[in-house]
Amino acid sequence: MNIRRLKKELLIFGAVVSVILTARSIFLEPFRIPTGSMIPTLMIGDFILVNKMEYGLKVPFVEYFSDPIYIKEFDRPRRGDVIVFKFPSDPQLSYIKRIVGVPGDTVEIRNKVVYLNEQPLKTEEFDGKDIMYDMDQQYKYYKFNFFQAHTGGHTHVIQQNDDNYYKIDFDKVTVPSESYFVLGDNRDFSSDSRFWGFVPFKNIKGRAFLVWFSMIIPLRDEKFKIRPYRMGTMVDEISYPEEIMKRREKLGPISH
Repeated sequence: MNIRRLKKELLIFGAVVSVILTARSIFLEPFRIPTGSMIPTLMIGDFILVNKMEYGLKVPFVEYFSDPIYIKEFDRPRRGDVIVFKFPSDPQLSYIKRIVGVPGDTVEIRNKVVYLNEQPLKTEEFDGKDIMYDMDQQYKYYKFNFFQAHTGGHTHVIQQNDDNYYKIDFDKVTVPSESYFVLGDNRDFSSDSRFWGFVPFKNIKGRAFLVWFSMIIPLRDEKFKIRPYRMGTMVDEISYPEEIMKRREKLGPISH
C-alpha cells in the first residue's frame, strides 16, 4: 500500500469530518422527535433540522462542554418559536418545546387557558378528525380537543385531553431575565415549564425549522410507516388541517 496515498486519504477524510462537525456545531443540527409532547406540530418519528445560528454565531464546539460563547448575537428568541434546548436539570438531554413567555412576561393558566400578560392567548377550536387519523398509536384513544392557537407571530395547533385534569391551572409567574417559559403543543402530555421551571437562554441550542424525514418504527401494535407528506415541511408552516391534509392526500403514507 502506498503510504503517501494513505496519508492523503486520511487527511481528506479528516478534513471532511471536521467540516461536518463544525457545520453541525455552528449552523445546523439534526434531531429525531422521540416523544409526543409537541403533537400535532411534531409527530413521534419526525426528523428535524435545527438552525443553530438563529439567535447568534457561536464559537464552535464550546457548547458541548460548557456554556456557549457568542461571537455575535442576533435576534433573541420570540414568543411562538419552537426551540431545542439542553434540559436545565440534565444538560445531557435535549428537549423541544414552544416558547410562550419571554423575559418580563407574566404567565398564568386558568382552566387550561394560557394568560400572557393578563390576556388570554387567542385560540379557535376546530374539528380535528383528520389529525386523529394520523395520531400516534399511544394517543389514538384519548378524547382530544383541537385549537388553532396564536402565540406571538406564530399560528399553530394545540391539543388538549378532556379527561385530563392534572394540570388545569398554573399560578402566575414572571419570566426572569435571560429565561423563557415553554410549553408543549400536546398540552396534557408534556413535561415543560409548568413542572420544572424556566429555560435559560444559555441552554438554547437553536430553533427547529424543518421536518426533513418522518418514519414510525414499529412498537407494540404499530406498523412501520413512512410519512412522505411530512417531509420537507417547515415547522412554522405546519398548520392543521389544510396543508398537511392536502399533502397526505397527494403523497399518502408508505406502510409495510
